[in-house]
Amino acid sequence: MASPRHLLKLSGALLLLCVGVCVARNSDFSIVGYSEEDLSSNDRLVELFEKWLAKHQKAYASFEEKLHKFEVFKDNLKHIDKINREVTSYWLGLNEFADLTNDEFKAAYLGLNAAPARRGSSRSFRYEDVSASDLPKSVDWRKKGAVTEVKNQGQCGSCWAFSTVAAVEGINAIVTGNLTALSEQELIDCSVDGNSGCNGGLMDYAFSYIASSGGLHTEEAYPYLMEEGSCGDGKKAESEAVTISGFEDVPANDGQALIKALAHQPVSVAIEASGRHFQFYSGGVFDGPCGAQLDHGVGREGLHQDEEGHQQRRGPLRHQQDGLLPNQGQVMFQPQMLHPQD
Repeated sequence: MASPRHLLKLSGALLLLCVGVCVARNSDFSIVGYSEEDLSSNDRLVELFEKWLAKHQKAYASFEEKLHKFEVFKDNLKHIDKINREVTSYWLGLNEFADLTNDEFKAAYLGLNAAPARRGSSRSFRYEDVSASDLPKSVDWRKKGAVTEVKNQGQCGSCWAFSTVAAVEGINAIVTGNLTALSEQELIDCSVDGNSGCNGGLMDYAFSYIASSGGLHTEEAYPYLMEEGSCGDGKKAESEAVTISGFEDVPANDGQALIKALAHQPVSVAIEASGRHFQFYSGGVFDGPCGAQLDHGVGREGLHQDEEGHQQRRGPLRHQQDGLLPNQGQVMFQPQMLHPQD
């Protein structure tokens, strides 16, 4: 495969995003609905919990654990119902995380290690001199054939690998005309300098690995396991690799620079996904609590601007299908630039 040009990465510690989300579909069948009657008595809550257990095929090791999870479920439902009564722009639901405390949710599913140290990225920004008048009002790389199907991260803190791969798949498709699914598992197993497999990592280190190791191999040759494995030289030798010559960080807190980058290619981004509102997000435009403690890697795959050049909600964000968001991982968001808080 041909070697793509430099790809753009939106460095997590450089540009912080307050994420608003809206789904393109009206319903998500992993969400168990509830009614006012379900909240009226403990018996109804037990029935709702059993319905939720059946939907998500949950089983516990002991009756004591089930009782504990029921208490967590009730507390989460109380929070969900409270927010749904207060907020009209988005809504929360009983998704697969309804028996997890927020701490359990963060420990199991969020794997971005946004350390301050950076290495390997270019200090230049190749689109710096692009005129705003030359930028498109809208771009959606999914429609341009530069985005693969959403993949399933599972209960492995490998979001950093998925974010990296989404960007590399995109620039490879743009340069070569071939959309090829690449291997997150190779990054988990082999990109160990600065990364920790299912225990988290950072896209910078993964991009550096790809640039220095001879490239990233296909998902078919090196499939995803949802767990850490050994670096498979035999698997890598059997397939072609997609290479990159390097990567660049989008300038810090610069929305116009982000627009310039997205106009030319998909971008790797980081968000804070640890909030309790975000844990149970079900639909609508998310404008709830937002922080700057980046803990989840995703891919930004387009933009839409109004006539004044302001970014709108119809900017697609690629989210690996680990259950964090509905609509099979395809979400939309409205970014808000933040400055880190002391």
